[in-house]
Amino acid sequence: MRHPWALALALSLAAAVSLGITRFAYGLLLPAMRADLDWTYTLAGAMNTANALGYFLGALMTPWLLKSMGATTVLWGGAGLASIFMALSGFFTGTEPLLAQRLLAGVASAFVFIAGGLLAAGLGAREPTRSGFLIGVYYGGTGLGIAVSAVLVPWVLEWAANREHGWRWAWWALAGACLLASAVLLWPARVMAQIAPAQAHSGAQSAHFRWRQFAYALAGYTFFGMGYIGYMTFVVALLRERGSSALAVTIFYGLLGLAVIASARIWAGLLDRHKNGHALATLNALLGVATILPALTQSWPVVLASGLLFGGVFLSVVASTTALVRHNLPQTAWAAGISAFTTVFAAGQIIGPTIVGWIADGPGGLARGLVYSALALWAGAALAWRQKAL
Repeated sequence: MRHPWALALALSLAAAVSLGITRFAYGLLLPAMRADLDWTYTLAGAMNTANALGYFLGALMTPWLLKSMGATTVLWGGAGLASIFMALSGFFTGTEPLLAQRLLAGVASAFVFIAGGLLAAGLGAREPTRSGFLIGVYYGGTGLGIAVSAVLVPWVLEWAANREHGWRWAWWALAGACLLASAVLLWPARVMAQIAPAQAHSGAQSAHFRWRQFAYALAGYTFFGMGYIGYMTFVVALLRERGSSALAVTIFYGLLGLAVIASARIWAGLLDRHKNGHALATLNALLGVATILPALTQSWPVVLASGLLFGGVFLSVVASTTALVRHNLPQTAWAAGISAFTTVFAAGQIIGPTIVGWIADGPGGLARGLVYSALALWAGAALAWRQKAL
């Protein structure tokens, strides 16, 4: 295949839309929306819980959609829907409609993320010597979405500061970025449909995937979903609460996003080498360290190190589950395996933001919430370490 890295890079825009923008940009908007709409941290966290619930529902629907429509159609259609729902978030100020928009955006982002991951796994199978790198490039696209959001959102919020509900302009700007990425996705979707038609329409054959065989990895991944989302939802709010400027937040979040992009190269060997749960466990443990650092200190170099470590690890945790599926299952069962891991991932994310927000509304504030997030990540590492290769 000519230029597989270019295809992987183009496919990575699916991860940029589904996670980097549709989910993680909200953390940048949270302080402005909370101040304007008089939210508690529990309600602010509930917005990402709604998004995760939508993601969970989308993950349950995706195997059927893959079987009936094919991965490439699900990929591009989901990206278009995510763009629309992001734009709609700028038209409401009421709690209920905003929760609904976050839920619908979560549904669409699951379509995009699972279909893109399936196509990336197929691309890796065609290039076995570079499969870990190519899969990592796909997931690293989330970092591009985070970096774009880190530049775009603070600038738009500053520009619209004197406008009523100025944060809504940031939602519209992010929707525009999603639309541009969706247009670019037409190329890899068309190419992958031509070179791997069987894979694109393989669907999910659940008879080839047994949840019990992956019980420890699935449990560890659930705790990952609970733990990491607390950091991504509230770390910017913690920085702003401590007096960090918009420029400082842009630097912090931008560096986090760039670290996500670099992680494809950093952890490719680890993903290729381990067929058991050790890669997932190792990355979860490191992520716990990154998560707890801002809770322990306000030192700016340490906080930046936390962002760099977090960005350099967290999407590789996701990539490690795709690698685990690819190592241990036939290709016809990859869609079912990826969907299963995405489902438990979403379940963890449903629980995490609201719990951390509830903790943050009590004594200890946001810092205490991040401590609980770190503990969840370390529990996930302990469970994943027990996962054996099939």
